[in-house]
Amino acid sequence: MTSAPSSPAAPASSSTPGTTSRPLPLAGLRVVEFTHMVMGPTCGMVLADLGAEVIKVEPVEGDRTRHLLGAGAGFFPMFNRNKKSIALDLRRPEGLEVARKLAASADVVAQNFKPGVMTKYGLDYAALSQLNPRLIYVNHTGFLPGPYEHRTALDEVVQMMGGLAYMTGRPGDPLRAGTSVNDIMGGMFGAIGVMAALMQRGITGRGQEVDSALFENNVFLVGQHMMQYAVTGQPAAPMPERISSWALYDVFSVKDGEQIFLAAVSDAQWITFCDALGFADLKADPQLATNNDRVRQRATMLPELRQRLAAYSAAELTVIFEKNGLPFAPILRPDQLFDDPHLNATGGLADITLPDGERAGQTARTTLFPLRMDGQRLGVRLQPPVLGQHTVELMEELGYTGEQVQALRAQGAVA
Repeated sequence: MTSAPSSPAAPASSSTPGTTSRPLPLAGLRVVEFTHMVMGPTCGMVLADLGAEVIKVEPVEGDRTRHLLGAGAGFFPMFNRNKKSIALDLRRPEGLEVARKLAASADVVAQNFKPGVMTKYGLDYAALSQLNPRLIYVNHTGFLPGPYEHRTALDEVVQMMGGLAYMTGRPGDPLRAGTSVNDIMGGMFGAIGVMAALMQRGITGRGQEVDSALFENNVFLVGQHMMQYAVTGQPAAPMPERISSWALYDVFSVKDGEQIFLAAVSDAQWITFCDALGFADLKADPQLATNNDRVRQRATMLPELRQRLAAYSAAELTVIFEKNGLPFAPILRPDQLFDDPHLNATGGLADITLPDGERAGQTARTTLFPLRMDGQRLGVRLQPPVLGQHTVELMEELGYTGEQVQALRAQGAVA
């Protein structure tokens, strides 16, 4: 099944099953984010999952990812849980004034707009740090300052120019990775920078500006391949054509057209593999005695293994490999992970209420931040917000009266 919609769920609290009842590490920290798409919202989500109060400033018509189709349909509910929403029109002086007051109240401001946009509105670090010297300000951009900084970057753009698409695809067929790797990791690195800056602020009392960028993130990801060239003098081949470090490390087509990834990455695992499957002749072959021997024989060894393993089903190989402690993996689609027994047994998925679209108000399951703290997963405290859900609450905290909020709504400055 694929997380079929059901009735609306109540907002999750800190007592959600699988979450810790102790204060979260960033509790009491206020983060104001001027973000959209994936990179900036990921940074905010990481800080929110860790306990910060994260306030998402949206345009009055809403973040565009609320209504994307196709591959973007899951962006908003995935990356905007545990956040509050305030909707402001920054083009109106009244809406901009609210944004400035809100940003001045923050410990952290995060943004991922094009260079110059935040400066135009007086919401850049130079302006806001004058109001709050303790402010930590994190920019999520396409490129760090330099010759490329004014280019428009997308995850796919930097994958192509940064070698990742070359490494992922077959020769002559560059292929982007199957998820928004640079956007997500760029947001994570932004959050790492924020937490480091918070620690330094605790010592110096002053904030600072942090920059995280898609291109540099991508280059970091392919750094191992750059270093391979530095060490060997040979350019790295695309992953489908690479010379593997291990002889048995591949996807095999088996009975009934199924596929499964199988590996043996040491001489001990090779012996275990041969014993488990009754391949005594391969075990005894002196040309296959060591891993490097087997790597040299891959051209003849793999076709032989493919023929032998084709007689097994994926389920049979799963039992054999799991019983003997050998690496293996079924080939699954993302939607099949909703039924994964490990994720379901360990609380790796949590219910959220969808805020937008045809299924608004219905429940779906989302993936949680992939770590535990104090033996517990970091859960969902706040549902992905509906547009402007917390506008009144937050503006009243800033000193606006209910009447003033309603008047600004009537003017279109807030929503």
